Amino acid sequence: MSTVPDFAPPSPPIPQPDPKLVALLASAASSPMRRWMRRTVWLLVLLGVAGAFAAWRRSTKPLGPKWVTAEVTRTDLQVTIVATGTLSGLKTVEVGAEVSGKVIELHADFNDHVLLGQVLAVIDPQTSKAAVDQAAAQLTEAAAAIRTAKATRDEMRQARLRAEEQSKLGLVSERELEAARAAAERAEAQVASTEAAAVVAGANLSSARTRLEKTAILSPIEGVVLARLVELGQTVTAGFQTPVMFKVTEDLTRMQLTAFIDEADVGRAKEGQRATFTVDAYPNRKFDAGVLSVRNEPRNEQNVVSYESILSVENKGLELRPGMTATATIVAEKHERVLTVPSAALRFNPPNDASRRRSGLFGGSSREAPRTDVPKEPHVWILVDGRPAVVRVTLGATDGTRTEVTGGDLGDNAAVVIDVEEAK
Repeated sequence: MSTVPDFAPPSPPIPQPDPKLVALLASAASSPMRRWMRRTVWLLVLLGVAGAFAAWRRSTKPLGPKWVTAEVTRTDLQVTIVATGTLSGLKTVEVGAEVSGKVIELHADFNDHVLLGQVLAVIDPQTSKAAVDQAAAQLTEAAAAIRTAKATRDEMRQARLRAEEQSKLGLVSERELEAARAAAERAEAQVASTEAAAVVAGANLSSARTRLEKTAILSPIEGVVLARLVELGQTVTAGFQTPVMFKVTEDLTRMQLTAFIDEADVGRAKEGQRATFTVDAYPNRKFDAGVLSVRNEPRNEQNVVSYESILSVENKGLELRPGMTATATIVAEKHERVLTVPSAALRFNPPNDASRRRSGLFGGSSREAPRTDVPKEPHVWILVDGRPAVVRVTLGATDGTRTEVTGGDLGDNAAVVIDVEEAK
């Protein structure tokens, strides 16, 4: 960045009073005539000084503008997306209780590493054991009822057969034959009923045993206990909502960052892009991440629409913790050694004939009207013989500070105008 200085005019000459007039004023008496003469002389002196200053102002030229320029350079350009979110475990499970009762054992605490199927806690199993015993007795009773029904069925079958044989010989009436057949049918139905009752009893026993097994709270995954939400001796009630007892997450050496991308930037976000992020705990350190997915479900908060993105994070040093707030920078585009100009040069337009300024007697000034010949296409200004000249350009990617130039008559190491300073 540079400025073009201008020549500063010399200071105005300071008029000196006439020695004779000074002597005359010094010798003047206190008479009214002489006092009037003395005031007249001082007035003439002041008018002479003012006239000389005005002549100096008219004879000097106003200072020209100082153009602030910056070089056009080739550099690497990255288009980034900034999003904020929170860190979490790759897979976090809330472990609850499906049975009610008092917690009589605790085998895990905060930050403990647990294995798949490891017992975390035990709820008092007495009620569940009693339910198992009751269901087992009902199953035994159902089995006995089945044997009784089958014996009755066999007996009724034999009676029906005898009645049919005797009916052929005319020894029994038709009514007795029908009664024997009906009794055999009822016996068959009783067997089916007792067998069904046995199935119900078996299901009840299986359910009771399952509930008994669920009094031992097991870890569903291998990982780390994030939170323990119960105390020893506490009673949990599994009603319409399952009470959460533990939160377990998978190995914290792998985590995920859930970040929300603004709708204006989501079009440039793609799976597989690389990213970096920072957290407040380590403000001077950047962590690497990768975009796993950009989800389509919008989130609308106070009329601001954003989209959830999931970033994978390696945490082998275990510095990062779940719940940390992170600011992620996703690299959407990367351009190497491209011609770039400062973005300020694209917004700058010089005033109309900025070297001309109208000055008054006491330093007042006024600007000319802004230019009316500024093109609508993207453009920059360069200095030609000390005056700005417009150059049309074709633009590419931008990172907000510098913008890629893909076309136009702008060469390497050119100087573009980005500002103009007041002449002093």
